[in-house]
Amino acid sequence: MELLDRIREGLHLVAGVLIWPVLLGLFGLMASTLMTIGAFSRQLFDRWRGRNPAHDRDKEHLERLCSDSSGGPLDVRVEEFLQSVERRRWRGIHRLRLAVRVGPSLGLMGTLIPMANALQGLAEGNLPTLASNMVTAFAATVIGLTVSVVAYLVAAAREEWARADIEALTFEAERRVAARSNAGTA
Repeated sequence: MELLDRIREGLHLVAGVLIWPVLLGLFGLMASTLMTIGAFSRQLFDRWRGRNPAHDRDKEHLERLCSDSSGGPLDVRVEEFLQSVERRRWRGIHRLRLAVRVGPSLGLMGTLIPMANALQGLAEGNLPTLASNMVTAFAATVIGLTVSVVAYLVAAAREEWARADIEALTFEAERRVAARSNAGTA
């Protein structure tokens, strides 16, 4: 039975060491989520006011691209530009999707690790240790789930915006390429 006790102690030690990266990860996700909320609020306000600076910059770049006759066939250059815009737009959304998955996982780990110490405190009759660890456990759960919910909602809105912006930019590109090819054949 001594080997089993040593294995349990080893696992408890590893779990105790893991609490620090888990809590730091939760703090990092929480800070990132707060910044995301700020950036999203700004985007929402701009779109509500009829402004879309990122889309406007992409349209200006498309206009310069279509007016430049150097660098190969226009349709190839435009397609390359559209794909780079699409990759850039989806990159931020993929980060949010990661937070949707990682938030609850870190929250669960941040719940279960202190629960072991809380149960040990309960077994020893140490109520302050029990209470302290339970507070940490519940706070970790709440923060992990909050990060996940906020990231999910922001990602859903940004996905809609990205699809609409990419579609509008694609139609604009098609119009410009068609107009340029019609001007070349006339």
